[in-house]
Amino acid sequence: MALTKENYTKRLIDDEISELLKIFGAISIEGPKYCGKTWTAFNHSNSAVLLTKSDNPNSDYQKALINRELIYTNDYPELIDEWQSIEQIWDDIRTKCDEDGKKGKFILTGSSVPVNPEKIFHSGAGRICKLHMHTMSLYESGDSEGIVSLLDLFENKSVAVNLKNKPSIEKYADLIIRGGWPASLNFDRKNYYRLPESYIEDVLDHDINYDGIKRDKIKMKLLLKALARNETTLATNEKLINDIENYSTQEEYQISRNTVSDYLNVLENIHLIENQLPYSEKIRSSIRVGKSPKRHFVDPSLACSILGLKQEGLMNDLELFGFMFEALVVRDLRIYIEHLGGHIYHFHDNNTKEEIDAIVELKDGSYGAIEIKLGVGKIDEAANNLLKFSKNCNIPPKFLCVISGMIDYAYQRNDKVYVLPITALKP
Repeated sequence: MALTKENYTKRLIDDEISELLKIFGAISIEGPKYCGKTWTAFNHSNSAVLLTKSDNPNSDYQKALINRELIYTNDYPELIDEWQSIEQIWDDIRTKCDEDGKKGKFILTGSSVPVNPEKIFHSGAGRICKLHMHTMSLYESGDSEGIVSLLDLFENKSVAVNLKNKPSIEKYADLIIRGGWPASLNFDRKNYYRLPESYIEDVLDHDINYDGIKRDKIKMKLLLKALARNETTLATNEKLINDIENYSTQEEYQISRNTVSDYLNVLENIHLIENQLPYSEKIRSSIRVGKSPKRHFVDPSLACSILGLKQEGLMNDLELFGFMFEALVVRDLRIYIEHLGGHIYHFHDNNTKEEIDAIVELKDGSYGAIEIKLGVGKIDEAANNLLKFSKNCNIPPKFLCVISGMIDYAYQRNDKVYVLPITALKP
């Protein structure tokens, strides 16, 4: 493999990998392409095989097709990259974990779900632990100073700190267009868009047919644009169809509800989009809580790439900028709360249409409510919205917080609502 352990940038998931390798025979890391799965897994491995499909007779993939035993090195931990291209490997790993009961034998990585799951006969429960990996958060890439932790907010700690570097709208545009791709960190600013652009091209040319079913590239592109235009909104299938119809001028490219459902399923299976589910557990029963998820691209850079946006184009459309900033913050909040063992949701009241951008919940059920605003002009409005939401909860949130872009300090208001920039946050 071309990967080396030199110059590796530590990820939040690293500590969890190290711990789980002591507990399970194998771990399986899933997530989008280019997010760093292989490099991270390689950093924890002593040997590695790459099972990307290849016609090269000397490739690991072709060796495995002849005899899967040819790829197992017994030099543990062994990385098996893109294992799902040969589904039977899952059962092999389960069996090998049972043979001697040793821990930390294998690390599997995959950027899509298995095409033929019926070829897998065992769940791997107790032997193979599953992990999900995301693109880099701002804290991991060094763009957040990490002077406030999410746990600080859950513990209601006093917060009054200043950033060393004041964020600018140009900087946020750069962070959104660049995305959290490890390979892009050393790119020149003018080239930030190139990796997301290449990703989308690869998806349309190859990944949408990952399961052997031929799909219409143009219709998929129309759906991707509809998703990008509706980033961070409650976009139902019907809304996406209407969006496509409004923007498409060719009748033959109209898309059916069944096609949208199939294509969305594909995009989830190749880890290109992920849902932010609605929250209702501790809300008063009299409130009609919305049931629709918010759909997000796994990184806001992908939505911008699909819309053909670079830094200057984003800054020329501040409304769209606000949506993409929210997507950036939600990406980081998802990474941080999952690192703490929790989940992220959103809230929508069907009667009043009131919304909360993000609900972060820990394993013990405690949760916080967060509003996200690019500019400082709407901080008061966002704080009042949070306070109103809190009054409608049977069990109130542990904390209320407004995350804003254009401030360089973190503080707690007299009404106990936290206000902070995303470039101050860490798990």
